[in-house]
Amino acid sequence: MMEQRTKWIGGAAVAAAAIGGVALLRKRPETPEYTLVQRDGAIEVRDYPALLVATTVQSGLRETALRQGFRTLADYIFAKSRPGKKIAMTAPVLADNGDADGWRTRFVMPSRYDRDSLPTPANDVAIETLPPRRVAAIRFNGSPNDAALAAHESELRVWIDDNGHKGAGMVEHAFYDAPFVPGPLRHNEVLIPIDAG
Repeated sequence: MMEQRTKWIGGAAVAAAAIGGVALLRKRPETPEYTLVQRDGAIEVRDYPALLVATTVQSGLRETALRQGFRTLADYIFAKSRPGKKIAMTAPVLADNGDADGWRTRFVMPSRYDRDSLPTPANDVAIETLPPRRVAAIRFNGSPNDAALAAHESELRVWIDDNGHKGAGMVEHAFYDAPFVPGPLRHNEVLIPIDAG
């Protein structure tokens, strides 16, 4: 009886999490617009315009550093580390380890802002403009752990080579959902900049 009740409670918790995830999906945040150049299954080639981003760099292991980076940027956009109004959350959260000092986390700013209209950030947040670029992206669902990210990066690099493209920058990870969204409902991407020629 106790085992059956435990299974029911566990099943109810999973269902509640799934319902919460579906509700969250209905209120998708703003995402950057891009021009689709090519699609091949889960892989796309996209042209992005210049993007205004808030950036922070944190040291440590990937998951720990990115969790701290997310908190730091969330404190900025939700006006916890500065005075003024909140800034709407966007997606995806971008991450890479392109900085010698640690892992870099970026929030894309809502399109209604320019550099002059954004609130001044705290010292551990920088406002930057990513130049226009072409990227190859591979989409996957599930938990974006190290193994999954590495496997999808490898698949994307093979596709880039097989299709005559040339990598033009370091790999980035794009996370579209909050960590509490159930794995099967989570949308993640691995991005690699490529030559536009």
